[in-house]
Amino acid sequence: MTDTELLDRARRVRRLLRSRSADLRRADPRSTPGLPTRRGPEDPKTWSREQIQRLGRLLSARQELLFARASAGVDRRRVLLVLQALDCGGKDGTIRSVVGALDPLGVQQRAFGPPTPDELAQHFLWRISAALPPAGYIGVFNRSHYEDVLVARVRGLVPEKVWRRRYDEINTFEEALVADGLTIVKVMLHISREEQGERLRARLDDPAKRWKFNPADLEDRRRWDDYQQAYADVLDRCSAAAPWYVVPADRKWYRNWAVANLLLAHLEDLDLSSPQVDLDVDELRANIG
Repeated sequence: MTDTELLDRARRVRRLLRSRSADLRRADPRSTPGLPTRRGPEDPKTWSREQIQRLGRLLSARQELLFARASAGVDRRRVLLVLQALDCGGKDGTIRSVVGALDPLGVQQRAFGPPTPDELAQHFLWRISAALPPAGYIGVFNRSHYEDVLVARVRGLVPEKVWRRRYDEINTFEEALVADGLTIVKVMLHISREEQGERLRARLDDPAKRWKFNPADLEDRRRWDDYQQAYADVLDRCSAAAPWYVVPADRKWYRNWAVANLLLAHLEDLDLSSPQVDLDVDELRANIG
């Protein structure tokens, strides 16, 4: 498959994964939209790794152009990949697989846990604003400002009138960022309740993974339906400035491949080119000696 064909497929995957319904029951967490063959690869894990290596080469080339243009002072655009998921949804694994293909020099990662006392004293978007990527960078958010209309809502951490007001605040915030040159790629990693249960049990069964198990996750699991509704409202109410993409995430190999395609499609849309710099190349070459 040529690079042009890979790019065409990335755009097709993006079209298929763009959220058009807030009803998550219509999105099968085990489906594989955009997969090249109807039956799927015989060894999907190996196929996915090989494909991501090819996609990574294209991603890296565009990342270098993005960084170079900012370094030359001719472009201040940047990209932000937002990953949201229920517990065990695969945010960490996605980052390792997809973002690991990029040059760390031009990547800025941030994971958002519960707000600190200092953060709680500020507007809920304050810590998000402080973590946005600078010009030329690809930023990655492991969780994000959407926790404040998901976890905060379901756990009752703030009154309903507060979290309801936040939808409009998020929309205004994102609209301003997009107008300022930030490309926001918002991804919900969609897993089934059954798959989540298997992954939680696997953490308990593996002594090396037990540190990742948080007993509070079980309380959230009991609120599964509440979280599904909270995510549905996010998809419905916060897609104006930047659309949501719902990635079926029960199959880890597909999840990683799909997110790599989403990121590539958005980088390709930037139509990046090498910056022109004012240098006397002949004189500088002579001075190298």
